[in-house]
Amino acid sequence: MSAVSQNPVVAASSLTGLARALVQQGRLRPDRAESLARKAAQSSTLFIDELIGAAEATGLQAGQIARFAAETFGHPLLDLGAVDVDQLPGDVIDKKLVSTLRVLALRKRGNRLAVAVSDPTNVQALDQVKFQTQLALEIVVVEHDKLLKVIESSFQSSGKALEKLVGDDIDFGELLAEVPDAIAQDESAIDIDDAPVVRFLQKLLLDAIGDGASDLHFEPYEKFYRVRFRVDGILREVTQPPLAIKERLVTRIKVLAKLDIAEKRVPQDGRMKLALSAQRAIDFRVSTLPTLYGEKVVVRILDPSQAKLGIDALGYEPEQKATLLDAIKRPYGMVLVTGPTGSGKTVSLYTCLTILNQPGVNISTAEDPAEIQIAGLNQVNVNEKAGLTFANSMRAFLRQDPDIIMVGEIRDLETADIAIKAAQTGHMVMSTVHTNDAPSTLTRLANMGVPPFNIASSVILITAQRLARRLCTCKETADLGEDALLAAGFAREDLDGSWVPYKPVGCDRCKGSGYKGRIGIYEVMPVTEAIQHIILKGGSSIEIAMQAQREGVKNLRQSGLLKVKQGVTSLEEVLGCTNE
Repeated sequence: MSAVSQNPVVAASSLTGLARALVQQGRLRPDRAESLARKAAQSSTLFIDELIGAAEATGLQAGQIARFAAETFGHPLLDLGAVDVDQLPGDVIDKKLVSTLRVLALRKRGNRLAVAVSDPTNVQALDQVKFQTQLALEIVVVEHDKLLKVIESSFQSSGKALEKLVGDDIDFGELLAEVPDAIAQDESAIDIDDAPVVRFLQKLLLDAIGDGASDLHFEPYEKFYRVRFRVDGILREVTQPPLAIKERLVTRIKVLAKLDIAEKRVPQDGRMKLALSAQRAIDFRVSTLPTLYGEKVVVRILDPSQAKLGIDALGYEPEQKATLLDAIKRPYGMVLVTGPTGSGKTVSLYTCLTILNQPGVNISTAEDPAEIQIAGLNQVNVNEKAGLTFANSMRAFLRQDPDIIMVGEIRDLETADIAIKAAQTGHMVMSTVHTNDAPSTLTRLANMGVPPFNIASSVILITAQRLARRLCTCKETADLGEDALLAAGFAREDLDGSWVPYKPVGCDRCKGSGYKGRIGIYEVMPVTEAIQHIILKGGSSIEIAMQAQREGVKNLRQSGLLKVKQGVTSLEEVLGCTNE
């Protein structure tokens, strides 16, 4: 009589899960089951892997095992051959868990996740997935060989997608720099070269560049972790990676940006670089911030090619462009660019500097930090802690015979005073000030404590700007009505029927937003003799604005409405980013 028929329950006493059930039901000999279980333990594989590998000896095929497991443990049986792999939620379960535990996400609904397994008794694997996803699991039994094929094909498809995204001309040499020796020697610290994390970060950075994003936000919360891109000034969520990945991802970014991976209590700033080709490299500015549930990381994309697009690509109207070029080519004076954070001030300044960057010109810049690196410019990173302030940098510049000085921002009286004196002593000075429009910039300087006669004698031009989203090619005409157009600021003579307003629609190219790219809206105000008189009298920004209007200067709203007439953007976009 066989060992199974003698006393299968006793023989299976040292076995657990699927192995025990197979022995108890007389489907597998106890000695064979124990041998397979022992082999799986020694090789750090799963019992089901060894069982399928021994199909010839046991006579148990993948389909038979799946039907047995579904019937014995009361779970539904699914044929994975009929499942569309591309429709599976591939980012719900960490890929390392998918590969090692053989658990595949099938469907996510609310707080429940249907998972495919070939061994529903692998409680440890299911508990890990449940802990990582923070979701309730619904078990579905599938054939093991088909499960392995789907897992392999999902990895291959993601690899091919990344390869297609990356292309042949990508060099990750600088981005995937070797880990510093001190970190490499401390293997217990964290798995810095965790391949899934490396691939995931590569793909995110390249996706962001491909989408034209300005920055990436890695945000930890109590129950989930998300990544958002800021595209055309609007943040949108792109993925919710597993919560368990957040520490490894932050550590990877910190290593690349040369930050202290052990310091998690205070904010840190750093940089990293991605070389797209021998001719093009993109810098990333990294900022970390401790939050309630971990460190938030913002990666700012600093593409130097943006500063080389040329002034025509920025959206200046012909007369505005001529006025600006005339001002920056003067031998001395101050040109100021104003606007809120993210309005494109830096790109405008660098575009002007690129025009002026000639072999016979000495250009020095003080920035916090230098966002775009351009050959031919002497760029200085301000370091307040070390005593290298904007004011100190400018004092040093003046001892080095500069022709043009660019200051990242005028924040205080000391910086403003030195900048104005430099403009009065034969230097062209460019800088930014945070104000709402061009006229209020002059009163802002006066409020800082700069004497009116110094403002009037040094500032030659102020440019206020905003960035509005461009309409995609899928745009359609909008029936807004005459009253709405007049209320927005159009004059009645503008409504002559020679143009029509457009509205966003949404297509694959713009990913449903109706907008693709951005265009600048500008108020270019030269400081004329009449405006100088108002400054010297201590006049208000309202008086200056009225004089500028009399001289033909278009304010931000008027410039935006002109873009609406040209069909470049929508009326709602202009109303959203400008004031009357």
